[in-house]
Amino acid sequence: MNTPAETVGLDPIMLRDQLFMLWNQSDLQMLHLEALQGFSKLSEPLEGLLTILEGYPVRQKGRSQTLGLHVLVEFQTWMKEHPQVTLSSLSEQQASELQRRALDLLIDTQACFVDGLIDIYRLNSLDPAVLVLYIMNLMSLRCYKEAIGLSVKLKLQNDLNMEEMCVPLILQNKLPLAESFVTGHKHLEQQLVTLLDSWCHSCFSVDKISRRYPRLSLTKQCMSQIQPKMLTKQVFRLVEKFNMDQGLCPNALRKRRLDSLRFLMYKTFVEKSMAEENWSDHVQYVVADDLELQISLVELLVRYSNLQKAAQWALRYNIPRNRLPSGVWKMQQDLPPDLKHIGGSAKTEDWIPSHSHCQKFYQVPLTKDKVHLVDSPEALQRCRNTLLKEGGVVGVDMEWQPTFGCNSIQKVALIQLATLDQVFLLDLCVAGFCQHPDTVSFIRSLFSERSIIKLGYGMSGDIKCLLATWQQLLVEPLEMEGVLDLLKIHPKIQRQKINRIQNGPKEVLVGEGSAEKGLSLLVQQVLKKPLDKTEQMSNWEKRPLRISQIRYAVADAYCLLEVYSILSSKPDHFGLPPDLCSIVSSQSEKSSNKKKKEQQSHGKEECQGAQRVSPPRSDAEKDLMCGEKPSEDTPPLPPQHLRVVCDNMLQGLGRYLRCLGVDVIMLENTDDHRVAAELAQAEGRFILTCGQPFQTLRSQVGEGRCLSLDCAEKARDQAVRVLRHFNVQLKPSDIFSRCQACNSDQYAAVPRGDMVRMLKEKGFLQDDTDHTQQQEEEKLEDFPTPGVTPEIPRYVQCQWAPLSELDPDTLTFPGGAPVQLHTVPPALVPRIPLFYVCTRCGKVFWEGTHYGRVLSMFQDILHITDEDTGAEAQQH
Repeated sequence: MNTPAETVGLDPIMLRDQLFMLWNQSDLQMLHLEALQGFSKLSEPLEGLLTILEGYPVRQKGRSQTLGLHVLVEFQTWMKEHPQVTLSSLSEQQASELQRRALDLLIDTQACFVDGLIDIYRLNSLDPAVLVLYIMNLMSLRCYKEAIGLSVKLKLQNDLNMEEMCVPLILQNKLPLAESFVTGHKHLEQQLVTLLDSWCHSCFSVDKISRRYPRLSLTKQCMSQIQPKMLTKQVFRLVEKFNMDQGLCPNALRKRRLDSLRFLMYKTFVEKSMAEENWSDHVQYVVADDLELQISLVELLVRYSNLQKAAQWALRYNIPRNRLPSGVWKMQQDLPPDLKHIGGSAKTEDWIPSHSHCQKFYQVPLTKDKVHLVDSPEALQRCRNTLLKEGGVVGVDMEWQPTFGCNSIQKVALIQLATLDQVFLLDLCVAGFCQHPDTVSFIRSLFSERSIIKLGYGMSGDIKCLLATWQQLLVEPLEMEGVLDLLKIHPKIQRQKINRIQNGPKEVLVGEGSAEKGLSLLVQQVLKKPLDKTEQMSNWEKRPLRISQIRYAVADAYCLLEVYSILSSKPDHFGLPPDLCSIVSSQSEKSSNKKKKEQQSHGKEECQGAQRVSPPRSDAEKDLMCGEKPSEDTPPLPPQHLRVVCDNMLQGLGRYLRCLGVDVIMLENTDDHRVAAELAQAEGRFILTCGQPFQTLRSQVGEGRCLSLDCAEKARDQAVRVLRHFNVQLKPSDIFSRCQACNSDQYAAVPRGDMVRMLKEKGFLQDDTDHTQQQEEEKLEDFPTPGVTPEIPRYVQCQWAPLSELDPDTLTFPGGAPVQLHTVPPALVPRIPLFYVCTRCGKVFWEGTHYGRVLSMFQDILHITDEDTGAEAQQH
């Protein structure tokens, strides 16, 4: 035991050297004992600790363990046994000096190091002006991350300028750090969102901001994040996170609405999957009373539709003449009176649709009088008496207003509840009915009744909207008993069909190659006809509902009953157990044990029902699939024969694969990961994913149909890995054999002369161009006459459509896609002899330097023949 004389006056430098020697010897136990004994021998422990920490050269940023951190933790342990050692025991001058020295140690240290020093030396008690000066000094030294971290820990946010602190980090693609600075401070949260929203303005230039910080080195990746598209996503994410009013971000809202407007144009006039009446409702919701968006609507109609429709909408919104696109004003003057107004009287609809519709789509076997609209407590009581019977089966579905991202909160507008002999439609848009206590009570009773089977498909989305509709369901959670989600059964049915194809006689998989997915695909597989989804994106808050809307809503709920009846009566035929509910129960049990199994198998090679595609450890390990090595005589696969669906985390990979000729469907950012499984099942595609979704997706598809890639790899390297995994033989002629926008592999070759004519017809190329008619004829003399497809280049491997298929009046292809002439720069036309137009989406391509760059990028995996070499030489 040490005597009092021995515990006084130990030189902290000697203790520092002793601890350093033990650290280098990796003798942590001895270091622990030596540190605790040494601290007790220091005459001034708080000053001695700083001397020790200041002398270590091992205070390295990013190290999980350093000697300085180790000593600091040991000192905190020692202080618990010596509570008399505090800063308050020193004079004010001594304490102030130690605090200033402690501040100087805070740079380039771990968070726990900072916390320890703040706690020991009570740095929060320093004069805020001193701390702010210290933070600003860090900023001048470009220690932006450290400055933000310290200001948060020292609670200095209200004493600092948000923009000065956060902008450098945002420009370096470190927005989460900026978020941490403002979180919890409403006025700062609002300032950050307002700042980012100002950057979403069309006139914003990141160069203006970056010039304020000339010492910042901005990478291309950072610059790509400071663009309106990416910023808009961040703004809306923060608005939701901070629970703010969307009115505070008008620029991001306008950008989102403009994107929604373009989406509606594509769905209606290119894809033709939306009824025009629904399109009209949504367009009015999206543009609202924003003049700029109304003008954008008219401009888009000129491109996607025709001048007449553009003129009608321009009249509807009374757009000034000087803001109208070319030709719209004249069309307005020429319109007869009966066409100057959009809409008119609604057409009368029959409950029973046309014969062709009945032949093509699933029909509900109920007459109209069996469908009851529930919009009052009295009607609800009749519904309650019918449905809340023990042993019953109820088909459940819900509809809500599509907001296209303009509003993050979606409330239920209609609830469909179906039994075998009648259907009830709960109209939650009726004033007073939605929030009536009886309505909420009925929903609770229905979903909590164990003896009533509630059938749904993808009910998680329905429940999410229910919670947004009734906040009281968050306060007192909704009990869910007796619910059977057919979405969880559907993958098992699909796997059974795939196995039949692989193991039995060759047959066509129901839904393969079709556009059906989700519930419509399940109905097609079980009931032989798909659902008509035309009204899916209706305005469900507009009243009265149209007959076609009611018919769609009824079918979505009633079909669940018929599907369930057939699956229950013939479970063996669909590869299901007799008790369908047992599938959901077993899946719940599996998911509960999932984490334990993952922890047990952590570090082991995974290949059960799927394959992880990651950097192999050896040649013998690569190309493994489902635990077996592929046959050595597996024939090479052309890229056109590989069909994949890329999860939304791998859009970069998807673009590369599509660029190389692979048949790729890419999920949108807003798509749920489960959509990948639905597409894979429906169209026989492989799933490419990464990260956590792999575990979920691989259980929903057949053996070896889901592949996981390393998220840390670059998209180019991921593409190479996928091609090698499937033994794809890539040739130069495969490059750009598919449309980068829509995945089509069919183009029409358009000579410059035809392109000039089309651009002039649509007003994208003025007649007073600098080129005279004689010059134009000289440039075009070597090309075929309009309407004749020129000689196709040998180096492009794709399907070619004759130019004669292009409608000369509407400039659309048979599928309805107009040529996207607005994407062709007029100044480029004289230099390009031949344009390539995708016949599915109308996107226009031309030869540039991109082909050579892609060729160079993938040259290590290209299979080049003498013919390819000659063809490549021809293009140059």
